[in-house]
Amino acid sequence: MEDPRAPHRSRARGGPLHGGHAVSAGPAASPAVRPRRGVTDRRGGRSASPYDTFNLGAHVGDDPGAVASNRERLARELGVPGERLVWMEQVHGTGVAVVDGPVEAPLPATDALVTRTPGLVLCVLTADCVPVLLADPVAGVVAAVHAGREGVRQGVVPATLAAMRGLGSRPGDTTALLGPAVCGADYEVPRAMQAEVARVAPAAAVRTRTGTPGLDLRAGLAELLTRAGVAQVVHDPRCTVEDRRLFSHRRDGVTGRQAGVTWLG
Repeated sequence: MEDPRAPHRSRARGGPLHGGHAVSAGPAASPAVRPRRGVTDRRGGRSASPYDTFNLGAHVGDDPGAVASNRERLARELGVPGERLVWMEQVHGTGVAVVDGPVEAPLPATDALVTRTPGLVLCVLTADCVPVLLADPVAGVVAAVHAGREGVRQGVVPATLAAMRGLGSRPGDTTALLGPAVCGADYEVPRAMQAEVARVAPAAAVRTRTGTPGLDLRAGLAELLTRAGVAQVVHDPRCTVEDRRLFSHRRDGVTGRQAGVTWLG
C-alpha cells in the first residue's frame, strides 16, 4: 500500500490490483480499520480477446464464466469473500446508494456507493470515465463513484459527498483518488458539449493534442472536490486511451472494464 500524500507511482505487479493506497488524512476512527483503495488493470485474468484478460464487467458481452473467475480472483487478492464485493448498474447518473452489507446483484441505476461497514468492498467499473475513490478515515466512511461526462455535469460527486456527510463524514477529513481515465489530450468533444460540462466544472475545458475542444474530466473533478472542501485530491496520471494495459472504450470500442475499489480494512 502507498500513502496517497505521495505522487502516484505505477507498479507492474502482474496481479489484478494496481497502485493500492492506505489512506492517511488525520487520525483514523479505529487503528485496526483503515480506508484502502486501488485500481485494477487488464492483466492476469481469464477473458479472451477483445476482453483480454482481467475484465471485470459483466455487461459488455464477455463470457460470464470468465468474468466470474476474474471477480473471484479480485476477491482473493483483497482477502475477502466474493459476496463482499458490491457492484453497480452504472447509468451515467447521480444515483447514490449507502450500503451496510453484501448485496446479491448490482444495485440498479446507481453511480456511487457509500459505506462505513468494514470489509465491504465498493467497486466502480470504468473504461475511460473517472473512478473517484473517496475516504474519510476520521469518520470511517468510504465511497466509490463512477464519474463520466454526464456524471460530472449532473453532479454525482456532490451527491456522493452529501451521502457521506449523512454518515458523519466531513469534506475537510476526506481525501480523493482520481483513477485512470481518458486524458484531455485524447477526449475530443463538440464545442457545445464542452460548454455544458464547463458550466459546472470550468477546469474540465481543454484543447486536445490537435487543438480541438476537449474535456479533462479529472481536472474538472479536482476543481469540484477542492471547491467542496475536500482536503486532498490525488491523481493517477495514466490515460486509458494511451496505456494499452488499461481498457478503453474510446480506443477499442468493444472491450472490458477495469475496477476502482475501496474498503475499510
